[in-house]
Amino acid sequence: MVRYNSKEWFKNLVNFYKSYTLQRLLRFVFYIGIFTALFCFLIIDVLEWDVKLSSGVFSLLGIVLSILLVFRTNTAYDRWWEGRKQWGTLVNTCRTLAVMLQAMLPDGDMENRSYFAKHIANFCISLKEHLRSGTKIEELIRLTDEEKRVYPHQEHMPNFISLQIFQRIQRLYKAGLFSDADMINLKPQVQALLDVMGACERIKKTPIPFSYNVYIKVFIIIYCFTLPFGLIEEFQYYAIPLVMFVFFAMAGVELIGEEIEDPFGLDCNDLPTGNIAETININVHQILYLYSNIEKEKEEMYVKVF
Repeated sequence: MVRYNSKEWFKNLVNFYKSYTLQRLLRFVFYIGIFTALFCFLIIDVLEWDVKLSSGVFSLLGIVLSILLVFRTNTAYDRWWEGRKQWGTLVNTCRTLAVMLQAMLPDGDMENRSYFAKHIANFCISLKEHLRSGTKIEELIRLTDEEKRVYPHQEHMPNFISLQIFQRIQRLYKAGLFSDADMINLKPQVQALLDVMGACERIKKTPIPFSYNVYIKVFIIIYCFTLPFGLIEEFQYYAIPLVMFVFFAMAGVELIGEEIEDPFGLDCNDLPTGNIAETININVHQILYLYSNIEKEKEEMYVKVF
């Protein structure tokens, strides 16, 4: 995710130019410019046709297309913002769970504190890759030999880690370390981990309907490829930059919506889920008094997200 100051106009323009979305868009604009130039050359200098098509038709179509693009962008942004809210909920849930465990576990019980800190952190680290291309076992922290043997065979890593957390809580309850009241307070927090995971999977696995997505792209292409017919009589060769600018505006909105509708990837406008997961890792270790020198050395590499 690109971090920026909204007040720095020109610096933001430089960063925007470096984005993959803009580079992709400029290639499309270049292609539409070549097409329009060839069209103008053919009509004006070769065929010498007198093309008379009212630009009012394109004005009406442009209004319809603009309405569709606004709806498209709003829908994509809703998905992006919903993903950010879910990861914000995950941060709060993990902190709350760590605080509760710190208060409920007996003094000096560092084994269980270490277990819960590790598994809460690994749940978040595994979730961010689960929402991309699959969990990377090598990114998980402090794995035991048994976990290194078992984890690669799990198809749904965050689900398995959440199961381990609840099983450990249940064993401690049966051993008498947790009371009935403790379990009543802990269960909603563990359930919240699953709720966040399910909500993120819903966003990931439910894209914008195919027909609607393709329809807007086809509409933009047809509109911009036929627009020279409405501009060439009045603007002649000046129709080339006009068509390129119109395509830049409309296709740019569509490409931005296309990028942010899946907010869990690695595009420049996607959510910083990796940084959030590492922030949770640091927070839960701090809360459970397990912030060792190793974590302190790594802190410089982390970007805290509040």
